[in-house]
Amino acid sequence: MILAHDGVTPIRLVCLDLAGTTVGDVAMVERAFAEAIATQGIVPGTGAYARAMVHVHRSRGCSTIDVFRGIFPDNEAQAQAANLTFERSYEGALDRAGLVPLPGVVEALDKLRGADVKVCLVTGFSRAMLGRVLAALNWADKIDLALCPEDAGRGRPMPDLVLTAVMRLGIEDVRQVAVVGDSESDMLSGRRAGASLVAGILTGVHSRERLLKGGATHILDSVADLPELLLVDTLVEPPVAAAAH
Repeated sequence: MILAHDGVTPIRLVCLDLAGTTVGDVAMVERAFAEAIATQGIVPGTGAYARAMVHVHRSRGCSTIDVFRGIFPDNEAQAQAANLTFERSYEGALDRAGLVPLPGVVEALDKLRGADVKVCLVTGFSRAMLGRVLAALNWADKIDLALCPEDAGRGRPMPDLVLTAVMRLGIEDVRQVAVVGDSESDMLSGRRAGASLVAGILTGVHSRERLLKGGATHILDSVADLPELLLVDTLVEPPVAAAAH
């Protein structure tokens, strides 16, 4: 049986972040952001570059185009150009190195699906980039749905991705949802959507403190620990026999 942290509401859907939560590509993503920013004249070693990368770190989990709009707030064309460079850089890294699931993630997905829990991957990538990531992972039999901001209207930290998953997968109550991710924006999105369980994962970009600030109800070392949190053994241990006198 799958239970939320309140011990009453059954969890029927887990919304899992992608980068840094289920796959170990944090460094790849950081390099792609750095390269994209540099192509727009903000080069390493400058104060502007340092400020831009701080913004990137704080904004992780958000839609990538929104991250660049935050760096270039008065120039949509520049934000779009940077985002295009980001996608090309990340795609090149995918071609060279592929994607490796973090330890225990595949097993965790199998346990969740085996317990009749639906799994939705959520990301800040574009639909085209999400398609490339899914092709690299080959997880068609591991998940029920994958969503990006283009599918929902707004990216994280807004609740749209989680609520879209609820609607598309036929979940009756948002309290039947667990949201899991490695960024503050993941936590905010889950809390705003009304999920019963919002778990921060320490394999990615943000610290325990940042995850708790975002509203995490639980902090886990990795997704591998998720089934242990959610799976509740309903078997009752037999009573211990009284000692003979």
